[in-house]
Amino acid sequence: MAGIVGYGAYVPYYRIKTREIAEVWGEEPKRVEKGLGIMEKAVAGPDEDSATLAVQASKQAIWRSGIDSQKIGAVYVGSESHPYAVKPTATIVAEAIEATPNLTAADLEFACKAGTAGIQMCMGLVDSGMIKYGLSVGSDTAQGRPGDALEYSAGSGAGAHLIGPDKESVAVINDTCSFTTDTPDFWRRSKADYPSHGGRFTGKPAYFKHIRGATELMLKKTGEKFEDFDYVIFHQPNAKFPLAMAKQFGIPPEKLKDGLLTPVIGNTYSGAVMIGLCSVLDVAKPGERILATSFGSGAGSDSFILTVTDLIEERRNKAKLVKEFVDEKKYISYATYAKYRGKLKS
Repeated sequence: MAGIVGYGAYVPYYRIKTREIAEVWGEEPKRVEKGLGIMEKAVAGPDEDSATLAVQASKQAIWRSGIDSQKIGAVYVGSESHPYAVKPTATIVAEAIEATPNLTAADLEFACKAGTAGIQMCMGLVDSGMIKYGLSVGSDTAQGRPGDALEYSAGSGAGAHLIGPDKESVAVINDTCSFTTDTPDFWRRSKADYPSHGGRFTGKPAYFKHIRGATELMLKKTGEKFEDFDYVIFHQPNAKFPLAMAKQFGIPPEKLKDGLLTPVIGNTYSGAVMIGLCSVLDVAKPGERILATSFGSGAGSDSFILTVTDLIEERRNKAKLVKEFVDEKKYISYATYAKYRGKLKS
């Protein structure tokens, strides 16, 4: 059985407040904050992209695991903002962490669930004995069209999980399953600068249908109940959707609070559930159980059940905690934000 041997996150230093964006576009700041539940979001700096964010998160995961990076046999990087259209991000990450050349590497893309898809791929390779360790990263520097609703939520960040044998894991992955359909709720065509979305269509037929589908499939498959879990992590395009999903399931909101970071860093897309899981592992105790379900537009969800092991206590503080990244910040103006994120087109 595979598990998480090491984990790490990276959140950029810069932040912009939701009200700063609202005031530029003539929106009522309090209405926007209340509507999305997002107070501010993380912004990648001018020298940062999805590759550099992925490298930083991966290094945290390796430091925390204590393993030799030369033993990593697979590197997968999930993102919808890869720096190159044709040139893998995964090779950049593998080189930067000094992994062996004797590995398989690939970029993944499935909107916001590409990182969790990578975890499943690593699990299969580890369980089959083809590799001992595999690294999956979810990293994005997400953008929204100026003035679009996405601009209030699209943030930057990365989460990395190093998958290996259960005996070396800080959290054993007890089971996983997926729920997938062709639902065109969000898309970006080739050469388009910004994504398009189906407005309210992104809710009930997309997010809620797939989160519910994967989660219920997982509970049916394992015979578990929500009461069996200490922490629940749902994909978080905003702060309202995961809490609404929890309410529909009858899950107390307290079980989501440690993994719900969108209110303070925005929606980090492929990094959202990955970072949320890192945040939960930062506080979880041995024996506690986690239910995590991602969502990617297009559309699909991956669901996981994990059990925290005794190794969490000795490895947790070997790398930077998510809270430290969240707390270290500098606020910028909309003008600086537009400059950093390349919104000024010639």
